[in-house]
Amino acid sequence: MKRISSIDTVRGIVMVIMALDHIRDLIHLPSQTLDPTNLETTTAPIFLTRWITHFCAPIFVFLAGSSAYLSSKKPDNHLFLIKRGLWLVLLEFTVITFGVWWDIHFNVFLFQVIAAIGLSFVFLGLLHRVSASVLGVVGVAIMTFHGAFALIPFAENSVLRTLLTPIFSVTAFPLPASKTLIMGYPLIPWLGIMLAGYGAGTYFEKPSEQRKVIFLKLGGAALGAFVLLRFTNVLLDPQQWSVQKNSLFTFLSFINVTKYPPSLLYDLMTLGIMFLLLYYFENSKSTISQVFDTYGKVPMFYYLFHWYIVHSVMFLILFAQGFGVKDFEFGFGFGRPKAANGLPLWGVYLVWIGIVGMLYPLCKWFGQYKKANSHNTWLRYI
Repeated sequence: MKRISSIDTVRGIVMVIMALDHIRDLIHLPSQTLDPTNLETTTAPIFLTRWITHFCAPIFVFLAGSSAYLSSKKPDNHLFLIKRGLWLVLLEFTVITFGVWWDIHFNVFLFQVIAAIGLSFVFLGLLHRVSASVLGVVGVAIMTFHGAFALIPFAENSVLRTLLTPIFSVTAFPLPASKTLIMGYPLIPWLGIMLAGYGAGTYFEKPSEQRKVIFLKLGGAALGAFVLLRFTNVLLDPQQWSVQKNSLFTFLSFINVTKYPPSLLYDLMTLGIMFLLLYYFENSKSTISQVFDTYGKVPMFYYLFHWYIVHSVMFLILFAQGFGVKDFEFGFGFGRPKAANGLPLWGVYLVWIGIVGMLYPLCKWFGQYKKANSHNTWLRYI
C-alpha cells in the first residue's frame, strides 16, 4: 500500500498536540484540582490548551479507519486487523496502563483510545465482507444517533441498562482486589467514527486534485453544520452554550462541546477541521509537513514512548521541587503528591516542546528502520 502523505502529516499534527494534553495532566500546577473547561474557574489560555487537544482522538480514530480501508486489499488483511486489534487491547491494559498511572499494583485500568481502536479493528476484521460504503453510512448513523441512548428510560437496575451503559457512556466498574476499570472511551461512539473513516477511505483512492475538492467540501459542510446546530442550542450536546461574562468566554462556551462520550457536535467540529487539514496538506512538500509526517508514520511507537518520557520528566520535576518517593500518590494520581506541585502553564509548554523535540530523532530512526525492514511482519503491530 502506497502511503498517503496527508494522512501521515495530519496524524502527526494531532499526535504532537496530544502530548501537550498529557503533559498538562501530569505537570501543570493546578491540573489536580482545576477542570480546564469549567468556564467559572478556568482561564482562556488553560481552556484553549485543553480544547485544542479535543481534536486528537477523533482524528486519530477516523484516520485509523481510513488506513484500515487502504490496506484492505492485502490478502487476509481482515485476520491481521483482528490480531492487531487484540494486540492493541493487550497493550492498553499492560504497557500503556503502567505508562499512564506508573502503578506496579495496576489499581486502575483505563479503557481509552488505544483499546477503542483495537476493538474497532476487530469489528472491521469481522465485517470485512461488508462494503466500505455501507460501513461508512452505519458509522455516520452511529455518530448521529448514539447520544439518544441517554434518553432511553431504562429501569434503574435493568439488565439492558447494565449491559449497554459501558459501551455507550463513560462508566467506572469496581473489580476484585480493590481495583477499578474506567470505560473512558465507550466503544459504540468511537466505533462510529472508525467506521466513518473506513467508508471515507475510498476518497483517498481518487486523484489528488479530486480528493482535495472533496475534503474542502466536507470540511466546510461539517463546520457549517456545527455552527448552525450549535447556535440553535438543539439538544445535540449535553453541554449547551450560554452568554458569559464577556465575548471571549461566550465564544469559549460555544466551542465547549462534549468529548466523553463524543457528541455529534464534537464530531462535526473536530472532523470538519480534519478535512480542511487534509485539504491543506495534500501533496505538501513543506518542511513543516515533513516534520509532522515523521511523527505520523510511527504513531504507536510515538504513543508508547511519549508516556514513559512524560512520566519520567514529571518525577524529575517532583524531585527538584523537594518531594521524595514517599510523597508519591499512585493510582488515580499519576504518582503526583497531594501537596501543590508542578509547573505553571508556560513551563508546561516548554516541557512539551522539549519532549516533542526529543522524540523527533527517535521517530525518524524507527520510521527508517520500519521502511528498511518491511519484510518483518511484527513491525506492522507497532
